[in-house]
Amino acid sequence: MVARKSERIVIVDDDDNAIGEEDKEKCHYGGGILHRAFLAMVFNKSGELLLTRRSSSKKLWPGYWDGTVASHLFKGENYEQASKRRLMEEIGLTANIITYAFKFRYKIEYENIGTEHEICAITFVRGVNFDNITPNIEEISEIMPIDPRLLREEFRTKKDNYVPWLILAFDHLAEQSIGI
Repeated sequence: MVARKSERIVIVDDDDNAIGEEDKEKCHYGGGILHRAFLAMVFNKSGELLLTRRSSSKKLWPGYWDGTVASHLFKGENYEQASKRRLMEEIGLTANIITYAFKFRYKIEYENIGTEHEICAITFVRGVNFDNITPNIEEISEIMPIDPRLLREEFRTKKDNYVPWLILAFDHLAEQSIGI
């Protein structure tokens, strides 16, 4: 396991109003504390989504495939600003245009180790050249472009390979008729 510095992230009420900050580890302990998060999905000009495999050092869902970059917000950040920060930190991407799509709430426990209890925003970055991506190996062990339609098919047969928030995001995309 990689030693991580303590991070304080934004905790929220049921309506996504900030009510304070808490240590990230404490937010994921036991039943979890409701906090803000995001999933930034990065697409190339062909419409492929860049998937990233979470590092084996991650406490929750290590080695699972994720939808480019997922993380948390710090005090004073909005969803787009947090997405921009983590896209640079995790894959070396300077994203000039980040589009907010929607947010949803979920709570899922991982193997009696911890819980994600989040209001998760979905953001998009389009038209990226994946050849310029440089993954931070502390966060990401592998990258893979995939057609989103093929990914939906994968969810039917290989759901256990993917983080739950990515699957939930795709469910919400379909419900809201948002094409990606």
